[in-house]
Amino acid sequence: MIAETAFRSEERFDQAAFRRWLDARPQSDINHYELINGRIVMTPPAGWPHGSVDSAIAARLHEHVRRHRLGIVLGSSAGYDLPSGDTVEPDVSFISSKRFAAGPKPAAGQFLRIVPNLVVEILSPSTARRDRTEKKKVYEHNRVDEYWIVDPVRKEVTVFDLAKRGYAAGRSFKSGRIRSRVLPRLALSVGGIFAV
Repeated sequence: MIAETAFRSEERFDQAAFRRWLDARPQSDINHYELINGRIVMTPPAGWPHGSVDSAIAARLHEHVRRHRLGIVLGSSAGYDLPSGDTVEPDVSFISSKRFAAGPKPAAGQFLRIVPNLVVEILSPSTARRDRTEKKKVYEHNRVDEYWIVDPVRKEVTVFDLAKRGYAAGRSFKSGRIRSRVLPRLALSVGGIFAV
């Protein structure tokens, strides 16, 4: 059974009010907060093996992107203020050099106002349903070119590619190399990201 999110606000917020709310949180608060459809959603820390999978994907993407000078890869602490009014904190994201240069220029301590080219979300009991539904719709609406849903329990990666009318049917990978249209030369094996 999939656990539910521990917190979702009843009150509606815009991105500016959400940022003020975040700034008022105590420094001891280790939870992650996102603004989805005007509501604040809290995600508690993920359990094992989420962090291992997260760092394996981020490290391999970072190495590939840096080697080929394709842009930047960001981890789960990067927040995005998206054009839809949602503020998200994906597990891993990639922004191409071209898109990053087109701006707007990031400000220190502020969320990025750039739509990433690729977003990776790793399922956990508290996020699985939302990652497959609400957040997928948010990424699709904001025209994120490629969305990966990584399932550590099934050891499976599903890749959704953006088409004219939204995301095409997902391509699932349980073995072999993950095929990315955003990063076509990427050599990332499914086994490599789930090896512990």
